[in-house]
Amino acid sequence: MKVIQLRDSFGIDRLHLIEQSIPIPGPREVLVRLEAVSLNYVDLLVVRGQLNPNLPLPYVPICDGAGVVEQVGNEITAFKVGARVVTTFIPDWLNGKPTASATSYETRPGLGIVAGQLSEYKLFQANQLTHYPTHLSAAEASTLPIAGLTAWNALQYGGLQPGETVLLHGTGGVSIFALQFAKALSATVIITSSSDEKLKRAQQLGADALINYKTTPEWETVVHQATEGQGADVVVETVGGRNLQRSLNALRMGGHISIVGLLDGFEATLNTLTLLHQQVTIRGMEVGSTADFEAMNEAIATHHIYPVVDKTFMVEQTQQAFEYLEQGLHFGKIVITL
Repeated sequence: MKVIQLRDSFGIDRLHLIEQSIPIPGPREVLVRLEAVSLNYVDLLVVRGQLNPNLPLPYVPICDGAGVVEQVGNEITAFKVGARVVTTFIPDWLNGKPTASATSYETRPGLGIVAGQLSEYKLFQANQLTHYPTHLSAAEASTLPIAGLTAWNALQYGGLQPGETVLLHGTGGVSIFALQFAKALSATVIITSSSDEKLKRAQQLGADALINYKTTPEWETVVHQATEGQGADVVVETVGGRNLQRSLNALRMGGHISIVGLLDGFEATLNTLTLLHQQVTIRGMEVGSTADFEAMNEAIATHHIYPVVDKTFMVEQTQQAFEYLEQGLHFGKIVITL
């Protein structure tokens, strides 16, 4: 089988295609033939060595994948041969509130000691998989574990209601999923981008107000103008860093910010007076539980939502796929097929 590994050092140019034997499942294992994986910003951090510089090499990257069950161990009852499955990003967080033990980085495929999904075949524990909506392809389903579920919970935690307004930053995977979920909820969507072309694509998906933050640097004012002076009810903060204060400025009194990204760095400074006066909720969040995943899948099936895949690469083009992600050229998700 084909496998992509970081061999002896970090970097996109250190990703190599190798051949390995197909593994045989034990009694409590599921052998999956992975058909597609999708890229997230966290995968780029792993490949660069920025997230976990002590990661033992060689290492198979990429957190999210989808495929078909090939074999099951004799103690597995949750999955049958031929089942269409997608990986879970935090496999030990099954339901309820997160705990330190359930959300440990060490148990997350593609981040810690557990290998990632960029392999034609892979062995899984039952909690590392779930079924995906039947109307989706494997490529589309591979986008769900991180980007889809992050967007879903960002709106759920914010309590977004029909007729309310959500502010989205950029047109990456999380923001485009949030756009689709918000429109299914009959909410109003304001979205920002530095590209007029990408904004037009967002408008085709239902975005109500478009802001090019390069040509309109005072975009918080535009948000207030679009909401009759009130501000957005919910912000999905995918940028972080210095952008967080600006999102706070664009929020209505009593509104909610879900912090889900760190494109602008790991630290942010806030005006505490504004925070107190606005009486807002700022919640850091990380993807969600398996129960959340299943609830999202139900909504995707009910509303017949199709994830937006911007570009698909073959496994032999893995380096090019990461370069495309690094350049920020994508609208929605980037997928590698196996």
